[in-house]
Amino acid sequence: MDLHCTRRAALKGLGGIAAGSLASGVGVNRANAARYEASWENSMQKGLDWVARTQSRLGHWTAGTYPTAMTALAGTALICSGSTTVQGPYAKNIRRAVDYLLTKVRPNGLIGDPLRDNRYTYGHGFSMLFLSQVLGEEEDAERREELIEACTKAVEFSGSAQTKAGGWGYVSAKDGNDFDEGSTTITQVQGLRGCRNAGIPVPKEIIDNAKDYIYRCKNSDGGISYSSRNRGSSRPAITAAALTALFNAGDYDSEHVPEMLDYCKKNLYRIDGAPSYGHWHYTYLYYSQVVYRQGGQEWGEFRDKLYKKIVSEQSGDGSWTGNIGPIYVTACNLIMLQLDRSFLPIYQR
Repeated sequence: MDLHCTRRAALKGLGGIAAGSLASGVGVNRANAARYEASWENSMQKGLDWVARTQSRLGHWTAGTYPTAMTALAGTALICSGSTTVQGPYAKNIRRAVDYLLTKVRPNGLIGDPLRDNRYTYGHGFSMLFLSQVLGEEEDAERREELIEACTKAVEFSGSAQTKAGGWGYVSAKDGNDFDEGSTTITQVQGLRGCRNAGIPVPKEIIDNAKDYIYRCKNSDGGISYSSRNRGSSRPAITAAALTALFNAGDYDSEHVPEMLDYCKKNLYRIDGAPSYGHWHYTYLYYSQVVYRQGGQEWGEFRDKLYKKIVSEQSGDGSWTGNIGPIYVTACNLIMLQLDRSFLPIYQR
């Protein structure tokens, strides 16, 4: 089966497979599923079921005050399994997540609640990513129009929220006195790329300015600093995320990329026996995408070590715990574990 077939085509072609097997990836993507160990399959199944089971009646998940971001991340983890809004064992959960996020679209295009979330650009970026991936598989004409409108407005908001330096902060440039920092910038770029892949117009200058921002924040060691206003030392997590953003923007050949890759390999590639620190899951959510795009033996060796560590840390109920909360850590781990399924355009090579 073609790795880049749509989730809908894959699911239709496997109509006779039981829902449980479908959810665990058996037969969905034969070229990659054959490489999955039983422990990985079992871990993914338990994790996906836990995510579905813990969704609220309103359709959201939350960790503290981040319901928009957590709902978008959890929804992304579910659609990575191959389910869509109409097919697959998690279709109902995905539909409810979409319904919830569409109620959070503000007149100015922001997806989120600035009164409850003091870092609302995270939720906005993750929501653009999730909804844009759903849009590509949505069959209902009316719902497609809703998603197109929401994503179009979301792109416009991101453009207006961009700082003069080309990055983004925890809030819009206007609300945050033009402050920017790396992690939210990457979230916006990946969300914008997802929208563009789905056919939503994204002005080229927004992406070009974001790429220039990343380059300006690069230090001599190849790493990316925290902010254009607060350069300081290089941050491995932000460097890995920045590489992912550049790859999403189609920038594989920049003179800066080899130095950034070398920096990440020195600081992030060895994970044997390393404890999970505060931003570990954020870091490897993005670094795993970087290594995955390199493919071949590079990805295979890294993946085996990464998955072994993730599986070993799973709780009995199927969740993972750590910084921010179980739904955040679980969603990040599930996205990493399902990269080889290649269902979502944003994560494909």
